Amino acid sequence: MRACFLGLMLAFGGLTSAAAQDAPSAAAAIVVVDTEELYRATQYGRRIAANLEERARALQDENEKITAALTAEEQELTERRPTMESADFRAAAAEFDQRVQGIRRARDAAIAAFEADRDAGPRVFLEAVGTILGDLMLERGAVAVLDQRIVFLSHSSVDMTAAAVARIDAVLGDGSTVDN
Repeated sequence: MRACFLGLMLAFGGLTSAAAQDAPSAAAAIVVVDTEELYRATQYGRRIAANLEERARALQDENEKITAALTAEEQELTERRPTMESADFRAAAAEFDQRVQGIRRARDAAIAAFEADRDAGPRVFLEAVGTILGDLMLERGAVAVLDQRIVFLSHSSVDMTAAAVARIDAVLGDGSTVDN
């Protein structure tokens, strides 16, 4: 019984190996690409990421300056309180609070706009490189490109990520000429 099972395993194993060797040509109708790697590895994707990082730092720096200025102003108002009439202090405090709330709303809007741009960055990038990926797909005789993240198992010959990075860099460079 054991010998029979072993014989069947070897026979099916041989068929599986033969099928695996033929798989790249059979699977040529589909290619895969690691879109995250494209974004990280191409000049264009790196430029988008660097610009977003620069904007994030600028927002953070601006937030810190605003916080420092408001803290100093609040401290000054607190120090002036003993010399002020109650009604004058309440009015100054209310005006200060109203300005702080306006600044907070403006900062929240700026952060939301940045986050929307940051989230859109990879999508904008993929839209810009879609034609290049389509050309590579057709050159390989494929009819579909799948994102590597949704592929459970594939043969390495269907992965065109490295070729896509090279082509995107050659065609778009850092993407400066692409309308964003």
